[in-house]
Amino acid sequence: MNLPNYNPDFVSEQEYLENEKVCDVKHEYFNGEIFAMSGASKNHQRLTGNVFAEFRQHLKGTLCEAFSSDIKVRADKGKKYFYPDVLVVCQNDDENEYYTESPRIIVEVLSNSTRKFDKNLKRQIYQNIPSLEEYVLIEQDRVEIEVCRKSANWQPTYYFIDDDITFESIGLTLPVLELYQRVDNQEMRDFLKTLEETKNEI
Repeated sequence: MNLPNYNPDFVSEQEYLENEKVCDVKHEYFNGEIFAMSGASKNHQRLTGNVFAEFRQHLKGTLCEAFSSDIKVRADKGKKYFYPDVLVVCQNDDENEYYTESPRIIVEVLSNSTRKFDKNLKRQIYQNIPSLEEYVLIEQDRVEIEVCRKSANWQPTYYFIDDDITFESIGLTLPVLELYQRVDNQEMRDFLKTLEETKNEI
């Protein structure tokens, strides 16, 4: 197992980038400090996979490309690096193969351990990236998606189980339920039960 050889007091940007290439555990970088990323739940993986699959299919044959989980976003002039769950890049001007500075849309699936950071501090950092047009936050324990758009001055819009959602930055509209396929939470269980009961009554 490869382990990072980090200075415990301060990690330079270059040191972080070099170590991430060989380390088995991904780390995010914040002002000279590093933070190991924890494992994801099955629901987290289902949501990430569903979003990535929809984006990738929709963007075939375009100048935009979807990435999932392993590509970093460089922010704040290299003082911060994050691994979004899904992102889309529409500019091919990034020289580095391991990170981007020009995401068009960023998607984060929320968990109890990351919710506060993703919804507050990380949101502020992402919104200062000039290329970013949408920031998407997806709940895994209930059916709720929050979209913050630059065109709406980053004010949030919320989408629920019966809604269609439009990702304006890539021109994609689909039912919220498509993104929650196979996700196992109480709201989805109740919905599927009601759907089955309705079918049986017909």
